[in-house]
Amino acid sequence: MSGESRRLDMEAFLERAGWASALRRPLPGDASFRRYIRLDRNGQAAMLMDAPPPKEDVRPFLLVARHLSGLGLSAPKILAEDREKGFLLLEDFGDATFTRLLAQGESETRLYDLAIDALIALHANPLAAQIEVPPYDDDRLMAEACLLVDWYMPEMLGRETPKEVVDAYRSIWLALFAQARRVPETLVLRDFHVDNLMELQGRSKAAGCGLLDFQDAVLGPVTYDLMSLIEDARRDLAPGLPERLKQRYLAAFPGLDRQAFAASMAILAAQRHCKVIGIFTRLYKRDGKPVYLGHIPRLWRLLNAALDHPALGDLKSWLDMHMPADRRGVPS
Repeated sequence: MSGESRRLDMEAFLERAGWASALRRPLPGDASFRRYIRLDRNGQAAMLMDAPPPKEDVRPFLLVARHLSGLGLSAPKILAEDREKGFLLLEDFGDATFTRLLAQGESETRLYDLAIDALIALHANPLAAQIEVPPYDDDRLMAEACLLVDWYMPEMLGRETPKEVVDAYRSIWLALFAQARRVPETLVLRDFHVDNLMELQGRSKAAGCGLLDFQDAVLGPVTYDLMSLIEDARRDLAPGLPERLKQRYLAAFPGLDRQAFAASMAILAAQRHCKVIGIFTRLYKRDGKPVYLGHIPRLWRLLNAALDHPALGDLKSWLDMHMPADRRGVPS
């Protein structure tokens, strides 16, 4: 579809929604094909999501947004939609992302506590998993973990990863995924971190945490979103804060098996860090976006810390053999 055709479709959507005359301010892009435009209509605000098919599909966003709202959590209200063309008109949550608030000196502890409370509210709700989203199954987890061997290792080692090396890697992960699931299952938002969380004034308790970027939600282990929050690829948390947040979460679920929980956290942390190292390399190599490479040293620090868990001994040995410490750098 041409840019002009897309523009005309957007104009027709805004006309139908009653927002054609609104002032428009595009927001900075991210790593996806979606773009967002802030609208102002005589002092009323809304957000336009432009998610062009076939690269994007707005239906999962709509499904999860309405489900989260039904659970008493804060996802943007849907004001208008065109599922076929990929346009949504959404409630505008404003500018108070956790990332921006932290940069302005707001209390890290207070904001992260609010995020934990939103997770607790989600995981404590017996209806959370009553939604038709894909399972976080072995195939999905494996495809993500293999981004390390598909993109990062060839870039750093100068050759394709041999099949027998990849096969050994996959075998290790299959055993680990089974261990990671020895905790309860829930709705996993998958990108639960400060870039996608907002503080909403006038809403109490967990509803004061606005949720964004959840269209890739799946059903999976309760450990995943907590791990995503406290082992952030893009920022370091204050010393001691990750453990404190973990204990705040665990205090709400005294029946959770602590050993199974710790193993699941470590395994999924290692899986996510391998995935994101691969994604950031792919964004650089394939998409010409090198800005994300600066986070790779942090990701290796987090991955190495996860590898200290006894459950990950085989993966640690594999990495030491095939991706030694002196090759765990930044692609250039």
